[in-house]
Amino acid sequence: MKKIMLVDDEKDQIYFIKTSFESLFGKEYTIVPAESGEKCFELLQNKENPHLILLDIMMPKMNGWEVFDRLRANPLWKDIPIIFLTARTDEFAEHAGLLIAEDYVKKPIEIKELKTRIDNVLKRAKKK
Repeated sequence: MKKIMLVDDEKDQIYFIKTSFESLFGKEYTIVPAESGEKCFELLQNKENPHLILLDIMMPKMNGWEVFDRLRANPLWKDIPIIFLTARTDEFAEHAGLLIAEDYVKKPIEIKELKTRIDNVLKRAKKK
């Protein structure tokens, strides 16, 4: 079973993705929620290493770009594939998201499309 960490400050977004994945793809994936960048690092330090991280860009205190930079700076976490999730639709965010992360998904999220994107990223990561 693949472990996906979902880092998003919106509790309704976490609930939607987690319950949708559990009901549709519960045999393939488990979703580990983190309501902030700080919680993400707390889980990682407790050895909750996921196969992939879904990372919201717009969060208070520590935004997704900062979380991304800290993940990539740490040898233990630098190879975890990251898919940015965001309501931002400006070209800068989209180009930066696609350039530095493995993928970029705009909100509102369509669950089956998200699963396809996760599957594709994990296949590419496995080949590396």
